[in-house]
Amino acid sequence: MAAADRLQSFWLLLAPLLGGLALLGVGPVPARALHNVTAELFGAEAWGTLAAFGDLNSDKQTDLFVLRERNDLIVFLADQSAPYFKPKVKISLKNHSALITSVVPGDYDGDSQMDVLLTYLPQNHGHGEVGAVIFWGQNQTLDPNNMTILNRTFQDEPLIMDFNGDLIPDVFGITNESSQPQILLGGNSGWHFPSAPSLSTVRAPVSHVFLSATYSSVIFLLDLFLTTLSPSNTIKFEIWENLDGNFSINTVFEKPQNMMVVGQSAFADFDGDGHMDHLLPGCEDKSCQKSSIYLVRSGTKQWVPVLQDFSNKGTLWGFVPFVPEQRPAEIPIPITLHIGDYNMDGYPDALAILKNTSGSNQQAFLLENVPCNNASCEGAHRMFKVYWELMDLNQIRDAMAATFFDIYEDGILDIMVLSKGYTKNDFAIHALKNNFEADAYFVKVIVLSGLCSNDCPRKITPFGVNQPGPYIMYTTVDANGYLKNGSAGQLSQSAHLALQLPYNVLGLGRSANFLDHLYVGIPRPSGEKSVRKQEWTAIIPNSQLIVIPYPHNVPRSWSAKLYLTPSNIVLLTAIALVGVCVFILAIIGILHWQEKKADDREKRQEAHRFHFDAM
Repeated sequence: MAAADRLQSFWLLLAPLLGGLALLGVGPVPARALHNVTAELFGAEAWGTLAAFGDLNSDKQTDLFVLRERNDLIVFLADQSAPYFKPKVKISLKNHSALITSVVPGDYDGDSQMDVLLTYLPQNHGHGEVGAVIFWGQNQTLDPNNMTILNRTFQDEPLIMDFNGDLIPDVFGITNESSQPQILLGGNSGWHFPSAPSLSTVRAPVSHVFLSATYSSVIFLLDLFLTTLSPSNTIKFEIWENLDGNFSINTVFEKPQNMMVVGQSAFADFDGDGHMDHLLPGCEDKSCQKSSIYLVRSGTKQWVPVLQDFSNKGTLWGFVPFVPEQRPAEIPIPITLHIGDYNMDGYPDALAILKNTSGSNQQAFLLENVPCNNASCEGAHRMFKVYWELMDLNQIRDAMAATFFDIYEDGILDIMVLSKGYTKNDFAIHALKNNFEADAYFVKVIVLSGLCSNDCPRKITPFGVNQPGPYIMYTTVDANGYLKNGSAGQLSQSAHLALQLPYNVLGLGRSANFLDHLYVGIPRPSGEKSVRKQEWTAIIPNSQLIVIPYPHNVPRSWSAKLYLTPSNIVLLTAIALVGVCVFILAIIGILHWQEKKADDREKRQEAHRFHFDAM
């Protein structure tokens, strides 16, 4: 934090002026335009299925994991020259005649090197079983010849989580050997049956979540959220609460009564109160002619609609129903919301794929988080509004998936879209730069595994190791002087193209104040009663904080590296500050010159009076 200490004195000079500009509304008007930068980023290589994000070579720049021909994984490494993402690493399952379904980067053996888990459909995939293989990382790359095929298959894509709190990812799912969940513990610890009550049938496609859902009374305890089916095929949500490191069932509730097609659960601090809320997209009829998004606020079981109006200029839009995979078609994608704070106002927005219910057009749309303006969403205080007119995004036809991504590592979330049309098995990739210029502020946080600190292999800090489970929360004061909270979970989902980022960008609105408190919590092992969390104070906005929780059980010893990303208004304010100083110096100079002239005149008068008296 030495860098932060050196910057704080400068920020203390700028913060009051920045806050004043925000209060007065000084600054550019927020822009809604997007700019297509696909050619700049990929050149002629903008095709394939974008499947995951992660920093493979530990250079503090996020790389892209792309599937091609359903058999090959290509890693596009971030570069400093155009095209800014270049295909550098390749591993393949062609020799196994398998179709890859998902990619989950992580350190599965605890050596602080990024490995990659692939799930795939075996040759005899008629039973719907999913296999898994881990390619092991070495020297900040992947060895295509060094892999381990898991000796069990899964009923559906597994959830990657940290079940035992050792910060080595574990693999959770229903295997071919049991109807109850099993966990492959990372670090070569073998298979394990979690101690939990008997479950209902796990629903497919799975939408399990591992984060602090705060259905319990203690925050920073990582809960396990499962979507299941009752014996009568009613969709239920089960929350396994983390009690002293052991999971036990705490809450069970059903889907909204009028929702017939249920999408993937998503979690976000929707109303900006510091607690995670449950968002559920779906349809109120089987053909998805009437779509909706419901929300359950943290700690409650009451569903509140936050979006039911999907009409625009007489055209009705709706979600695209999930269609099970038909080999060799493209990867099927469930009804999904991808969460991110597009305008950095502190309230997370979403991206969704909608289809014209009276036609064949299918596009990606931004769902903006706005204050509630009708009686139906009063219980949530806020609602989603479809932003229908967003240039460049509207021009992409046959969109299949859309997610947020910080392309230029500047803290502003841009948009990546996958669309049909490149080949039968591959998508076209589109990169859209977010030209939002309201000079709102953010803090970007990434929590590493903390398996090493200054003694890492090859003396390289493992910035690239994706770590599921950490929970981040902040408190600050907004431009109006009111207390503001925000929270997020890191890599809480992994199945069915979750496309979650290995970091969290938390919007702060247009307040230039320090973050009063920023808390980071990590999973804890079984039997440990204390919560593993640490607090940092006076965090400078527009900064990236890389947290290294080492050692895990001594939070006060955790370290954080801070990198400042100045915005345009910081530069403008610095210029204004220098201009004011120059203006004041000019006034002082003029007054000093006038005073000197007066002194000279007085001296001459005094000298004249002296000679006159001498006569």
